[in-house]
Amino acid sequence: MKKTVVQAAVFAAAVFAVLVFAACGQLDVVGRDSVRAFQALLDTVPREVTADGAAGGWILSAPDGSARFVWSSDYSRSPLYDVMIVFEARPFTGAGLDVNRLPENITVSGGEIIAGTKLGNEAPRHSGVPTPISSYEQIVKLRRDSIGYHGAMDHYGVSLSGGNLFEWAKDMDANDKDIVFVLNPEPFISAGVDPRNIEGWVFTKVTVDDANGRPVEVDRILKFFDLR
Repeated sequence: MKKTVVQAAVFAAAVFAVLVFAACGQLDVVGRDSVRAFQALLDTVPREVTADGAAGGWILSAPDGSARFVWSSDYSRSPLYDVMIVFEARPFTGAGLDVNRLPENITVSGGEIIAGTKLGNEAPRHSGVPTPISSYEQIVKLRRDSIGYHGAMDHYGVSLSGGNLFEWAKDMDANDKDIVFVLNPEPFISAGVDPRNIEGWVFTKVTVDDANGRPVEVDRILKFFDLR
């Protein structure tokens, strides 16, 4: 009798584990669909996607070349950040930026500002030669908490820490902001920037979910592009 009870308990635990695992996979709609949407983005602007030899990853450039999103395929090789946005410093210095007052996660080099974060130090495993989409999939698999969905704009996005993000449209046919470079204005304001005077960027309020899932309005600096 005891053996039967133990076997039944083990069987029930195994079934529960399978159900939980399956449920988790089904519930991660954001992670799974963000890959589809990112692939659609890459397919739309193939000429703007290039290899990044320094970080062992990839670069997605804005159509006018004023900004780019960089994501690594090998976190052990990244010299600075594993995901980052890089953009021209001139509009910010023209709006009052003192580069010496920026925080550690925002750096300036060669006339460009870099905002990003490290995701780890390991060399992710790819099936075959790393590609732009497989490198993005590694973020979803290894750092799922870095990927989010912005319901107010119908965007997926990669968090670069500190309120900075790179976002792309869930459906580019239904969105006039296909890619968005998102900056938290606070560190720039603290470094002397008047956010209303940054040429080529928009200072506005954006609705986001707080830690409890409630919508709140926050200030953000945006640069966005319609790719279709």
